[in-house]
Amino acid sequence: MELSIILEYAWVLLLLIAIEGLLAADNALVLAIMVKHLPEEQRKRALFYGLAGAFVFRFGSLFVISFLVNVWQVQAIGALYLLFIAFNHIFRKLVVKKAKDKDKAEKKKSGFWGTVFKVELADIAFAVDSILAAVALAVTLPNTNLPNIGGLDGGKFLVIFAGGLIGLIIMRFAANFFVKLLHTRPGLEITAFLIVGWVGVKLAVYTLSHPDLSILPEGFAKSPEWKITFYVVLLLIAAGGWFLSKEKKTEDS
Repeated sequence: MELSIILEYAWVLLLLIAIEGLLAADNALVLAIMVKHLPEEQRKRALFYGLAGAFVFRFGSLFVISFLVNVWQVQAIGALYLLFIAFNHIFRKLVVKKAKDKDKAEKKKSGFWGTVFKVELADIAFAVDSILAAVALAVTLPNTNLPNIGGLDGGKFLVIFAGGLIGLIIMRFAANFFVKLLHTRPGLEITAFLIVGWVGVKLAVYTLSHPDLSILPEGFAKSPEWKITFYVVLLLIAAGGWFLSKEKKTEDS
């Protein structure tokens, strides 16, 4: 395998780790609110069952999407979904008052298995976000010498699978670091979803370049010009989010 291909795959994997880390922090906060009313031992079990179910779902859905990823209608739905969750999340963060959300979350309390069910549904929703973001980043990668898995090139499949797996690992073990990062720099959460929206634009461009649509030239989504534009804008969003997000100082009481 050529060095340039290895470096491109490595770069996409690093991007996935960064995106998954920030998304996992937000997801971890949601899950923490959902299980906080349970006793500590039940809280751990509820999170474990939820994460185990999410792993099974991610692995199974990855095989399904590997056969459908080249269908332009599926690509279009994926692009619209990523754009929707990005704009919806940013709108809620900037417009909807956090206090109202917290009050609603605290009023609705379930028993152990009811909480497990809710955690499972939340994990599935997070898994969809994760897989679609990974697909959007991976589909324009060059093919490798690895055998196809499902309907995808083996290299692309492994990158998407790694993205989903990394998301679970971060949510389970490294979420505390990212949660603290979001507490000290709250603006990074909006930055993360701006990146998700930009990844949605990437998948939309790939869809519009599909030979069955040909709204954009077929080779445009894989052209060096578009790839450079995408990564430059992505880095600008990330850098802008870091430098423009105000660092929250701990107040001594």
